[in-house]
Amino acid sequence: MSENVRKRRPRRPFDRQLGVEKAQRLFHQRGYDGVSVADLTQALEINPPSLYAAYGSKAGLFEHALRRYAAEQALPVSEIFEGRDLGEAVTMIFISAAEQYSRDAAARGCLVTEGTRAADPEARAIATEISAVMVSAIGEEIGKRVPQDGDAIADAVVTMVRGLSAAAYTGMEAARLRAAAEQAAFMFKAGLSASMA
Repeated sequence: MSENVRKRRPRRPFDRQLGVEKAQRLFHQRGYDGVSVADLTQALEINPPSLYAAYGSKAGLFEHALRRYAAEQALPVSEIFEGRDLGEAVTMIFISAAEQYSRDAAARGCLVTEGTRAADPEARAIATEISAVMVSAIGEEIGKRVPQDGDAIADAVVTMVRGLSAAAYTGMEAARLRAAAEQAAFMFKAGLSASMA
């Protein structure tokens, strides 16, 4: 063998889970539409064919990132409702959402909720499907407590949680977001008391 032939270094195996973690961060910072395939391959230190081989597509990688986010950072709805009345549980949901969505200044809001606003239909559909799990969990817990008006109340709670995500994503500071969550909880409990009087 010629001395001029360079020995190749063995290629290190690609860590798919680490790739998902890096992509999740990027998607959370910039939104699905703000991240290109070139951005992803640079962040993951792989070439486009390797990205497609590992995840199928940009949307496929986004789905992996959303499922990782949901598994690790979704609001623990069942735990929050456990042992609490409706007013206290909803208060905890609002405050927990405000705190979580403003915790990281570089990755604000809920990744899943913001993903439902993606311009790309495939990405939007993936995020909507994953979001439906939380929506269903909230609806189920509220329905147990107020079967008659459960759907309308659940819709109001989900709308507020999504609003907190949007406010965080667009830059509302943490203290103001928390104050908004507390005010919403106060109004929710006052309205609940009035409707049951």
